[in-house]
Amino acid sequence: MNPQLRIAGVVKESIVDGPGIRLVVFAQGCRHHCQGCHNPATHDFSGGKLVDIETILDEMQKNPLLDGITLSGGEPFEQPQAFAALARRARQLGYHVIAYSGYRYETLIANKDQQQLLEHTDLLVDGKFDITQKSLLLKFRGSKNQRIIDLNQSRLQNQMILSELN
Repeated sequence: MNPQLRIAGVVKESIVDGPGIRLVVFAQGCRHHCQGCHNPATHDFSGGKLVDIETILDEMQKNPLLDGITLSGGEPFEQPQAFAALARRARQLGYHVIAYSGYRYETLIANKDQQQLLEHTDLLVDGKFDITQKSLLLKFRGSKNQRIIDLNQSRLQNQMILSELN
């Protein structure tokens, strides 16, 4: 059976949601409700639409310019198994995977279901958006408290390693 995701939408080409040109999938559903969130329409868990993972992968493969996929939100880690399946398949096809989460890495790594998604992700941007630490000068994140974590290096060194993009 082909897993489905509940998504708010897809941006077919983005240069602001990670390095290179990326397809961005916005998860539907978020418990964080960060003040100043730029995607408040993604908070409702019953909103959005259901989409097959293969539909998203087919869309990616139509664009030879894409470097990777970014999983944003809402909160992709609220649907960890389905997003893990998407991330795994995207990586098998040679795409780089970034996931955004309002949860901290330390919380995600302690949750068996959420670990599945981390295992198939190259970079994680973690932490809630904090409007008091907002900065337009940061690459690929909205507030100074958020970290960009190199999950490949973190797995190799068995400890959290920040990306050079920080």
